[in-house]
Amino acid sequence: MPSTTLVGGVLAAALLLPGLAAPALAETAPEQGTVAFKWLSYRDWQPGLDRIKVSAPSVYVLAPLGSAWALEGSVVSDSVSGASPRYHSAISGASRLNEERQAGDLKLSHYGEREAWSVGTAFSTEHDYTSRTVSGDYRWSTEDNNRSWNIGAAYSSDTVGSSNDPSLSEPRRTWQFSAGVTQALSPVDLLQFNLGRSAGKGHYSDPYKFPDLRPDRRTQTTALLRWNHHVAPLNATLRSGLRYYRDSYGVSATTLDASWVQPVSETLSLTPLLRYTSQRAARFYVDPVYSATLGEPFPPGYQSGQVVSADQRLAGFGALTGGLRLDWTFAPKWTLDLSYQRYEQRGDWRIGGSGSPGLAPFSAAWWQLGLARNF
Repeated sequence: MPSTTLVGGVLAAALLLPGLAAPALAETAPEQGTVAFKWLSYRDWQPGLDRIKVSAPSVYVLAPLGSAWALEGSVVSDSVSGASPRYHSAISGASRLNEERQAGDLKLSHYGEREAWSVGTAFSTEHDYTSRTVSGDYRWSTEDNNRSWNIGAAYSSDTVGSSNDPSLSEPRRTWQFSAGVTQALSPVDLLQFNLGRSAGKGHYSDPYKFPDLRPDRRTQTTALLRWNHHVAPLNATLRSGLRYYRDSYGVSATTLDASWVQPVSETLSLTPLLRYTSQRAARFYVDPVYSATLGEPFPPGYQSGQVVSADQRLAGFGALTGGLRLDWTFAPKWTLDLSYQRYEQRGDWRIGGSGSPGLAPFSAAWWQLGLARNF
């Protein structure tokens, strides 16, 4: 199972996925095709240690097929190197890593008068983890196109391995469901609400941490509210969001984000953004006591077979992200985008209660360069 970063894997995946914007109210087939190349560079660090570096080039293609069909897909190759904490915030000299990951997805969509449906598949593979996913979704709009609905489902089949234990090959199966609505409140206001639910069974323990034993079932629920408001006098748009997450492990997190899309000219726009997350720790998360003799952070009173984890990703903390994005149409049918974001995580930044003590400050930064052409 990947243990490369606290947030890097999730962030890298999210940054490289196409189509993260709110769905259009009217379901129409694309009139133009698109080829886009993106390059993501990510690194994170803790006091006294440069931990992870990720280099991830990707290619995305959208191809209209007649007037009612479209095919789109992407491929990405991650190169990961650095040092990963094996125990809580402690560092082991044996935890150096150099890994490669390949991933891709393919989706076929059909568009009707006021509705559309899609089916897709995705894969991700690395030396100690493989994942295969199939998915489908359906979207439809009201007659005036002021409101659209969407539902979706996906099934993932994963296999978890370990470089430390070549005999480890454990399955994990997950069902995911989503539903949402997008409503035009006014000519300058767009509101979107989405609900998501996943249920998984299988191996969730981290084979690179000890002790680390987690329940073999996990359910996750997310609720997302987005509001886009166009500020006509400035020709700008405020994009804001509120996301709530909770799971059967006891983890809950609230995220607030806002970005301001400001056109500078007809071909250039700048988008600053700010995001804050506050997370409550899992029920079985422990703040370990480091032993000068054992070195490993065994929790007080630990017994073999106990459900327990000192994984920093399951801790209680607060986190701030700031960033800036530039979009430039520098020639007909050609666009360039460049973005930079910086992430800071601290245990005592959690709102609604103190975070987990003993966490080393965690920092990350990433930039992404994209080049796209329509045809």
